[in-house]
Amino acid sequence: MTILHLASLGQPVLRQRAEEVSSATLREPAFQAFLDDLVTSMMFHDGVGLAAPQVFRSQRAIAVGLPASAEGGDETIEPLVIVNPVVEVTDPTEEEDWEGCLSLGELRGRVPRPRGIRVRGLSRDGRKFERKLSGFPARVVLHEVDHLDGVVFLDRMKDLSSLGFARELDRRFVDMDEVEGSETRD
Repeated sequence: MTILHLASLGQPVLRQRAEEVSSATLREPAFQAFLDDLVTSMMFHDGVGLAAPQVFRSQRAIAVGLPASAEGGDETIEPLVIVNPVVEVTDPTEEEDWEGCLSLGELRGRVPRPRGIRVRGLSRDGRKFERKLSGFPARVVLHEVDHLDGVVFLDRMKDLSSLGFARELDRRFVDMDEVEGSETRD
């Protein structure tokens, strides 16, 4: 398996709408190896999610994995991939929380997101995938799907006054768990 190079903000691939993955492509051994590398790279970089555009592939595929220790997580999600994900909001109650992004380094900011979603797509073996998520897991999937549409968390922030580098936010907030423990790092 290969650790894939991360695209940093400024790379055009992060601002493009990614292409749908065909069923033929999904079956290709090279694409299956890429999905393995996507999951491996997410874990190597200590992320809870990673989208294909973040590793220079403009294809609609994401990796998500939430360890039991993920602060704010309603559930553990074993590392998985979702191909061609589509999100439906099931609970539009807006919650604001900290997010970060592997493509934006140590920047963090507070981002509003709907509380509950249903995500549909394909599993890596081409089977229909559907899962209802709320809270932090929903936030992670929404963040990753945004990458497939060329959107980064900065675009979703209503107030940029919370934007900062993790080390500076540590100095600013007494309870750093509020910043580092519940953020999305993809």
